[in-house]
Amino acid sequence: MITWSSAINSFLLAFPALFSIVNPIGGALIYSQVTADRSHAERTRLARRIGFYSALVMLVALWGGAYVLNFFGVSLGALRIAGGLVVAVRAWELLSTPEVNEANKQEQAAPASDGDDVAFFPLTMPFTTGPGTISVAIALGSTRPASGLDLLSFFLGVSAAALVIAAAVWVAYRSADGLVAFLGAANGRIITRLAAFLLLCVGTQILVTGIENVLGPLLAARPIAS
Repeated sequence: MITWSSAINSFLLAFPALFSIVNPIGGALIYSQVTADRSHAERTRLARRIGFYSALVMLVALWGGAYVLNFFGVSLGALRIAGGLVVAVRAWELLSTPEVNEANKQEQAAPASDGDDVAFFPLTMPFTTGPGTISVAIALGSTRPASGLDLLSFFLGVSAAALVIAAAVWVAYRSADGLVAFLGAANGRIITRLAAFLLLCVGTQILVTGIENVLGPLLAARPIAS
């Protein structure tokens, strides 16, 4: 039987981390610019496909990324330490220089103004769910329980978070013009900074858990001085 409390806890861990790195609202502000020459129907169709592809990218990284690394002999503790560091560093970059990240996003999405088949590349990869999102998803996957029903509950929770984020991408992108008019660039950066701080907290927690995994057995095996 699924442990719903574990599933909810997994959702609450994954949702702010994925929301912070994907940043559907900030992405929508740029999406509005790079697709300005397209009709409303085309932009709505693109938004739906981007949401679908984003869900696939996040789910694959959440389900399979940690297992692939384990296959190459990377321990779960080491994976959590590395993943926590990656997430924390990425969050610090978003927190300290959101303008640089915004410029990078615009550069990544620039080819979307040309051609028709742009939903996956570049608007999903790397603009919406690029290497940063994949790294965060793999780091989240590394926090999974070893086995049993808790593992099922974990994947239910993180998968639900990924699907909610993908739905948020779809809604934000198809409503991009309204978001631009309502928020503007300045308020968009404020939201980005708040989300980045949440991501920094998540990365720190993953890092602390990894350190406990590595040092815990060593400290437990250390003889107590008489």
